[in-house]
Amino acid sequence: MKVFVLLLCLGCFFAANANAQTVWQANLDSKIQFYQTTDFGILLAGTENSLFAIDGQTGERLWRKKTRGLDETSITPVPATDLILVSSDEGDKSRVEAVDLFSGETVWRSDKVKGDVLQLAVEPAQDLLAVVLVKKAKGKVGEEFKRTPVVHVFKLSNGDELWKKELASDVQMMPASFTENAEVPYTLDNYRPPLILDGRLYLFYEGATSFDASTGKEGEREKFGINEGGLALTEADPVFDEKYLYTSGRGKIRAINRQTFKVEWEAKDLGITPEMAVVGNVLYVRTGGQFTRIKDGEIEEKGSFGVSAIDTKNGKTLWRYKGADKGLTNFVFADAGKILVADKDDLITIDARTGKKISEFEHDVEKAQFVLINESGEAVIGGRDEIAAFEISGEGRRVNRGVSFETVNYPQINTNEHRFVAENQKLKTKVQKPNELWRVKHKAPSRGVFRIVAGIALRATALYFRYGGLATSALNIVRGANVARSVLSLRWSGLKSRFGSFDLTTLASNSAKNYVAGRISVFGVASRNTDLLNRLRGLGQLEIPSSGNIRGKIIGGAIRRATPSRADVQENLLERLDPIRQVEKLSDYFLRRQRLADLRGNYMYFYTDLPKPFDRKGLVGVNVHTGKDARYILISEPDARFTTDETAGLLYSADGSKLQAFDVLER
Repeated sequence: MKVFVLLLCLGCFFAANANAQTVWQANLDSKIQFYQTTDFGILLAGTENSLFAIDGQTGERLWRKKTRGLDETSITPVPATDLILVSSDEGDKSRVEAVDLFSGETVWRSDKVKGDVLQLAVEPAQDLLAVVLVKKAKGKVGEEFKRTPVVHVFKLSNGDELWKKELASDVQMMPASFTENAEVPYTLDNYRPPLILDGRLYLFYEGATSFDASTGKEGEREKFGINEGGLALTEADPVFDEKYLYTSGRGKIRAINRQTFKVEWEAKDLGITPEMAVVGNVLYVRTGGQFTRIKDGEIEEKGSFGVSAIDTKNGKTLWRYKGADKGLTNFVFADAGKILVADKDDLITIDARTGKKISEFEHDVEKAQFVLINESGEAVIGGRDEIAAFEISGEGRRVNRGVSFETVNYPQINTNEHRFVAENQKLKTKVQKPNELWRVKHKAPSRGVFRIVAGIALRATALYFRYGGLATSALNIVRGANVARSVLSLRWSGLKSRFGSFDLTTLASNSAKNYVAGRISVFGVASRNTDLLNRLRGLGQLEIPSSGNIRGKIIGGAIRRATPSRADVQENLLERLDPIRQVEKLSDYFLRRQRLADLRGNYMYFYTDLPKPFDRKGLVGVNVHTGKDARYILISEPDARFTTDETAGLLYSADGSKLQAFDVLER
């Protein structure tokens, strides 16, 4: 009887929530063209007439700026600051504004630039901001689209231009979305963003080129083709240690001395190298894999497939593993001695010291695209609609493909999925079970336009890689990586907000680079609030540049020479608050940012047909550590840009002029 009452109560709970309403809804002034989250939990939404800043937790409007013609490529956050860049082009007037995220005030404006800011790198300690702009970057999906990027380097504090450089040739660009037969903004998401390191600016559009970041004097240059075979991000993001910066291209790895900026050695004949990691004195390299096709967003495989280890002292190849097949995923480290990689058939464990295969067994995950290590030290392999976890502590047991297994005396299996069922009742011989711990599969709904449903399903799964962090990457075993984390967090590319357009292998190999810097430089209203600055200093969050590196008066951790303009800002919420409430409001945003910096992803979301009592389409959040369906989001038709805020436990989606927040239900 007690069990019946408990089940009845649970049924009533789920039934009550099956028709859950939105947590909040913001009605904006016209159709929403785009929206994106920020590290502070503030949403930026562009309509046909305005740009809005909205509190992601409450739906309150913080401010509105009247401006027309904005696309999703018109707004670019400046990492480790409270600024966003707004690019606008109204007839003969073209400008870039640095806008305070909290108040909408214009901190500085440059009328010397044309185009949208598509990528950037920032170094607050040296008062440097490098932006890459492209003019008239709009076209139809499917066509080859090329433009010539222009690099501008500004003083971060006031917008003074230090130098600019136009690239020598056009480069192929990538659509922001793959809406068929539609005109969409084009991006540079198919290239690695610029990097400022040791006072030099590195660019990766026509090969690898470096400049003195302050003067623009060109240094090393090597020109080679990027996006081999029309595929995005076929070359690895640069990595570095105390002595070298390592870059890939044209089938080789280059070690650039960080003091002399000269290439000291090259490792050749490696092939396409989309992923690198430095551990101690060894550079580990993945060659080949799965990539996004630039013209249509489809996944394509490109070899040769394998993993190599290179001695960082001289560039000599220590070993190469070539036993992987097509469909190679990213790699991860189970520990300092084991590298894991999955191909289309098997999960392979490689000895990191020798390159010899330790174990190999079939994972049976259809079209596997990624591997990660969860908090239990298990290997989790998955694709768009399936994930499975495997024990990797032992030597591994080879499994015969095509054989199903009984569930008897195997309590760790997720029995909800009924994976191990004895289909062949005449099978008399016992077959040893694999290292599988659990498996979950959630197929995308079959109704609706297939491409739209497939895109939503991909974006749902890809949400994990916004927060997966070190659990996904080879960097999870690196110690003392604070400098690397800091530099990696001072770059921005559309890959961070347009993650639903990329294959999961690329996202998995890049997720650990989605760091949020622990410290911040403030330039807007926050820099004028003494009480807030004292709080940030106490928490160790405020970055105060060295006066020896920058000229000017330091106020609140940043140089302020421009007087913020409020002329085109409407509905400024902070102006209506008393000083105490204003401090509390701003402090809350910095606290959200700190929570995001500490967050690690726990849930892989799948867009699917929800079970009863919901009986509708929605999202299921699977805990990657346990394999349990632990979350539900009741949204039948999210728009293609939907995203979540894991710190607030909300999903955001737009419908016409309405921006809505949906609750994440815990099971």
